[in-house]
Amino acid sequence: MKGERVAQLELLLHSHPEGLRRAEIARRLGVHRSTISRYVDELKQYIDIYEENNLIKIKTREEDENIALSVYESLAFNLSAEMLATSSEYQNPHLASGLRKIAMNMRSYAPKISENIVNLAEQIDKKVQEKKECSKFNSVLEVLIDSWVSGRIVRIVQGLKGFDPIETELAPYFIGFREEDTGGRHPISVTGRLRHTTEIITIDISTITSAIILDETYTIPDNLKPFKFHEPEEHYEAIDMIPLSLRLKERSAMNVFRSVVHGTPVFEKLEDGTLICNLDAENSIELYLRIIQCGDSVEILGPDSFRKKFCKMLNKILALYQS
Repeated sequence: MKGERVAQLELLLHSHPEGLRRAEIARRLGVHRSTISRYVDELKQYIDIYEENNLIKIKTREEDENIALSVYESLAFNLSAEMLATSSEYQNPHLASGLRKIAMNMRSYAPKISENIVNLAEQIDKKVQEKKECSKFNSVLEVLIDSWVSGRIVRIVQGLKGFDPIETELAPYFIGFREEDTGGRHPISVTGRLRHTTEIITIDISTITSAIILDETYTIPDNLKPFKFHEPEEHYEAIDMIPLSLRLKERSAMNVFRSVVHGTPVFEKLEDGTLICNLDAENSIELYLRIIQCGDSVEILGPDSFRKKFCKMLNKILALYQS
């Protein structure tokens, strides 16, 4: 089994098919140059690597296919890559890796464009290393991509300025740039369905502080509705608000209450693992409907008067079908 540093070295060499000097590898991995030889020897057990002109490279396999682009396609790709690299606030090391691989295939017939693309990849790598936020952003992005590709729901936490952290469970449908342009910035977003609902939202990935893939699959429907950007909940004060207390089987069941006017939820986990949520919520038929929608995932604990009214409503509904 490969060690963490050896795995990082393999990724680094794949990202730099032109090869890297030992000193540069040590700098990028954050280790002393003297340890690189040991990592190289360990990696040779798994893949074919060699050293040429003081550059460590991965040997190209015969079955690896080269991308043959015309000079015009190459220039168009170069311009598109530059636009992509400058339109996003956060730079991506995988973009730099892909650029280098394509640049290697252009060296024989478009050397100037190849050089431009390699320089662009270096600029991206430099920005990634200089900006600590890039690492966190790309880690979240990778989890979202894995969730999207594997078709599994992801639990995310948003840290929006001025608001409490928001936990959401989402089935990702699409990852890409938002259509809106806010001050020249094009944020990368994830669009998907909220778990336990049919609501589709779009979330700026830069607002996500953590993401974990859950062991629950989903499918993307063919007839998607127009996407909308998710805004943080507002704080309301109304005459008819209920100090609602709920017992939750799943925290994600709270997603159904997004269409209900409510205050900030306060969660409490009891010693037996029971999750309690307290919040002020509007006293409306919408609230009743959302609780019914939760099924047995939510139980009303209080106030007692509201619990009795809810049970009375359920009994009236049942009476229609039992008569």
